[in-house]
Amino acid sequence: MHGPILVIDDEPDIREALVTVLASEGHDAVAAADGREALQLLREGLRPCLILLDLMMPVMNGWEFRVQQRDDPELAAIPTVVVSAAGMDAIRAVRADAILPKPIDVDRLLEILGGYCAERGRAP
Repeated sequence: MHGPILVIDDEPDIREALVTVLASEGHDAVAAADGREALQLLREGLRPCLILLDLMMPVMNGWEFRVQQRDDPELAAIPTVVVSAAGMDAIRAVRADAILPKPIDVDRLLEILGGYCAERGRAP
């Protein structure tokens, strides 16, 4: 699947850091501050190769976002990685494709990206 990486996190510093790391690795990234903003981008046609999803956010949290995403046939197949400091039971309830605990291990992040967005990275 081609497209940018969608970063959904309410913390501006984390959003900016993730976008910077992704850009340094040759990936395009789009950021959203909460689930509602992310759903709007997706429903307007954004088709990312991967979603990096925080869970604990105001307006629309990650759990609510995933319910809406999974219920929408056009969005359900987009791989989603939970990036959160929440407990593992809470994270598993989201039924994500992968889990990346906070604080973020950048090497693990890049490893996960390689599985979903390898064609978007820099050429060797």
